[in-house]
Amino acid sequence: MGNKIKNPIIAGFYPDPSICRVGDDYYLACSSFEMDPGIPVFHSKDLANWELIGNAVSGRNGFKAPKNTMVGGIMAPTIRFFNGKFYIIDSNAGGGGNFIITAQDPAGPWSEPYYMDDVPGIDASLFFDDDGSAYIVGTGTVWENEGGKMERGIWVAPFDAVNFKVTGEPFCLFNTALRAAASPEAPHLYHIGEYYYLIIAEGGTEFFHAVTTARGKSLHEFFEGFEGNPVLTHRHMGRTAKITNVGHADLVQLPDDSWYAVFLASRPVEHKYKTIGRETFICPVIWEDGWPVFSPETGKVEDEYDAPACLPWTPFEKPAARDDFDEQELSPYLVQWGTPDKDFWRIEDGNLRIRCVAEKIDTEPVPFTMMDGSEDKFAPFISRRMTAFDAEVSCKMDFVPAGDESAGLALTQAINNNLLLEKVSAEGKSVVRFVLVKTEYNCPPYIPGFKSHTERKVIGEAAAEGAVTELGLKVEGTLVTAYADGVKIGETDMGALFPDAKSGGMVGTMIGMFASGNGSDSENEAAFDWFEMK
Repeated sequence: MGNKIKNPIIAGFYPDPSICRVGDDYYLACSSFEMDPGIPVFHSKDLANWELIGNAVSGRNGFKAPKNTMVGGIMAPTIRFFNGKFYIIDSNAGGGGNFIITAQDPAGPWSEPYYMDDVPGIDASLFFDDDGSAYIVGTGTVWENEGGKMERGIWVAPFDAVNFKVTGEPFCLFNTALRAAASPEAPHLYHIGEYYYLIIAEGGTEFFHAVTTARGKSLHEFFEGFEGNPVLTHRHMGRTAKITNVGHADLVQLPDDSWYAVFLASRPVEHKYKTIGRETFICPVIWEDGWPVFSPETGKVEDEYDAPACLPWTPFEKPAARDDFDEQELSPYLVQWGTPDKDFWRIEDGNLRIRCVAEKIDTEPVPFTMMDGSEDKFAPFISRRMTAFDAEVSCKMDFVPAGDESAGLALTQAINNNLLLEKVSAEGKSVVRFVLVKTEYNCPPYIPGFKSHTERKVIGEAAAEGAVTELGLKVEGTLVTAYADGVKIGETDMGALFPDAKSGGMVGTMIGMFASGNGSDSENEAAFDWFEMK
């Protein structure tokens, strides 16, 4: 039978993949939005087995992602290798705009972000041509239609990759393949044979997402769109397709001159809720008549493909389900929400200790522009991405709450939609509560006129006899059941937390540990002996 590449190649909330090859090694970077550390970087030898080797940005290298709605922060990185150095260009939406970081080793350390005031728009990409010249490819309102109105399109400009400066006037390469298509974005440029090829996303990152392509013989001419566009999409397959919102692709060439594309897609629960978010998928690409053909013969994303015969099958040891906090550093799979501006956690005596700082998880979201965010803030929350439809998450916690303090497990989704399994003080006694935090909103928070309203509902409650409590959340599709010391506290359908598959949802479910003074700083701590996600 042979080895198979199984989709998704990276499960869970790892969207907007970008890939590069360096010799026999393949590196892939993904969006992380308001998570810190951010921009997870993966390594593979065979395109099937991908190991997380680090995160490219965090407070340690001067990066700041403000915690607000979870849909700001890091969007659409591009990773490239040139002259012995790795480059990532990205947009920190709501946190400063477009920036570049570099590294000798993709596992890190990465340089501090260099923010580029002369690079507008989102989803900027780097392109290094055969002659060593460098270019930035970006998005913006750059195409003038026949009526003289400016519309969105894709631009290219020469770039000084040493001093990180645009060195020439931007030129509009392309608008959209389909004139009614929304959101031409995620541009990647390639020089293949006599043509320059442009791969972009169209239609928005929801149900109508698609990959389209155009080409030209020069970077100073408007590109010719492929009459077979879109080259990859699932929007024509209907709402019941098990894989949806396919788009945002990047290409890589293998040693035998075959090609593959990585891209994002989702697997909705009940054909509706993207509980585990947008994930990273792969398919083979062939060339016919000078144009790329994605997933040849079927034209759709398959569950599996034959592994490339030219690559050595190289599995790796999967990360443990349980973290016992025996190391002084957090696992690269554990992330915080927002870049902290104060110390709120430490590892001591095999326990992760989270202090009850004033900051909290469930705060009413505020609007922000794509390049100007809210005040720098964070949530005292350390979490892991849910990577399957079903999950069992548990922890052992030593905590005695006082006043308004709380600590426990949280399941979070964007724009202040949460499930909290929290230990709190009620009439002088400790209790465990299962709480639904639901926020209704009228539009994304980066659209003018954003408004929201949050309600908090207690689903179930039980007395907590001692300081040490084992907490658990069992996820089965959209059903979530909460436990304290093995006793069921309550259950709820978490579908209400998620935008449906048509309207989108850019992030997936994060589940983890938290503690908070809920408005007041305290020295009290919640000590977590272990945390497990199965």
